[in-house]
Amino acid sequence: MQTDSKDPNAHNGGVNAMKPSEQQGAEQAQPRVFIETYGCQMNLADSELMGGILKGKGYTAADDMESADVILINTCAVREKAEERVFGRLSQLLQLKRENPDLVLGVTGCMAEHLKEQIVDRAPYVDLVVGPDAYRRLPSLVEQQLDAGMGAAGIDVKLDKEETYEGLMPSREAGMSGWITVQRGCDKFCTFCIVPFVRGRERGVAPNEILTQARHLAELGYKEVTLLGQTVNSYRHEDTDFADLLEMIVEVDGLERVRFTSPYPIDFTPKLIETMARHEKICKYLHLPVQSGSERILKKMRRGYTRVEYEQLVTDIRAAMPDVAISTDIIVGFPSETEEEYEMTRELIESTRYDFAYLFKYSERSNTYAARKLEDDITEEVKRRRLREVIDLQESISAEIFKSRVGGTYKVMIEGPSKKDPNEWCGRTDDFKTAVFPYREGLFKGDIEKVTVTHCTSHTLLGQLV
Repeated sequence: MQTDSKDPNAHNGGVNAMKPSEQQGAEQAQPRVFIETYGCQMNLADSELMGGILKGKGYTAADDMESADVILINTCAVREKAEERVFGRLSQLLQLKRENPDLVLGVTGCMAEHLKEQIVDRAPYVDLVVGPDAYRRLPSLVEQQLDAGMGAAGIDVKLDKEETYEGLMPSREAGMSGWITVQRGCDKFCTFCIVPFVRGRERGVAPNEILTQARHLAELGYKEVTLLGQTVNSYRHEDTDFADLLEMIVEVDGLERVRFTSPYPIDFTPKLIETMARHEKICKYLHLPVQSGSERILKKMRRGYTRVEYEQLVTDIRAAMPDVAISTDIIVGFPSETEEEYEMTRELIESTRYDFAYLFKYSERSNTYAARKLEDDITEEVKRRRLREVIDLQESISAEIFKSRVGGTYKVMIEGPSKKDPNEWCGRTDDFKTAVFPYREGLFKGDIEKVTVTHCTSHTLLGQLV
């Protein structure tokens, strides 16, 4: 999992957030929608939200794009590569527009907010551009385009500092692992990051809304929930902080595991550490972005903490939870990063010993402080070399950590057949490691079984069911 292409840039397409199984008995005349998602879990959660909103207004799910009346591409804007991938996808969908001139094609999410009218300039056949705070208005926007035919594109990208989509239920079907967005937006304004500009300011979802969704997931058979937020542990709603919210979620009957991502280091309180350590349901895995091992670079990034403070936080977390797994984000080649400062990052990786990491070379994102004020003065050759070196370093550490698990027995939540071999099944340990083992009769998705690890790769535990 060491890469320069993090999950927010991933393509999760081909999965319609409006499930066809939910439209039984629906009239065929109702408009059919297909939602394709690019990005992280928050984008997937937003696609479920859009699906729920449209379903509530009588829209049904299309089995595929070819049978859809409306296609929505829900997008990510964290990196330029993700946006270019979406433009490539839109060019592919032009053929469907030619075959069906009445088809409504929309772009939603972070890229819609970031590029706005530029999307229509580059892809003039796009009918809708809808930002992440405008989903309540999505049905009326779609209806206007269905009625207007080949009219002007509908653009709604207004950010709303109050919008948390209270009272709306995402479209979900039975499953085992789901997610709930508990906080929207971000107030950190790191110099390299575009998220505050495309998702707006931080606002927490009311605890009763979150609990309603958690109970709904449990009723559908979900055993695991991941709480989502750009800086999820800075969550606050009136007198409720994130540790309080976790205390509420672990009491939901039927849920066996609780995860959250991604916490921000300066908001990781002793109260949260104690809460996490005390509850067995709260998984002992943390994604704790550090970005750099250099004090000066951290300051230029406006991360709000020093390396010493970050390392002390890791020490405190591991003292309370010795078996916790920690992953991170790191950027190499940030403007003005010297070779010595890059070596500081290597030293941090070696001393912290992350279980895995998402590793990037710096690239400018328009509208950020770094793009406007900091010269991108590190050559691509140096960036690529530094990235390759930290990937190799982290791969070796991950291999050692996974090898240390051989001989141990761990609880694994079953996810289903392995992609490589249907005779083998796979699942996740509490600390977010993939385990693969031979299938045996009576296994079901969502079951928690003990697996003894017999061997491993640098990313996977291999073993036998106990």
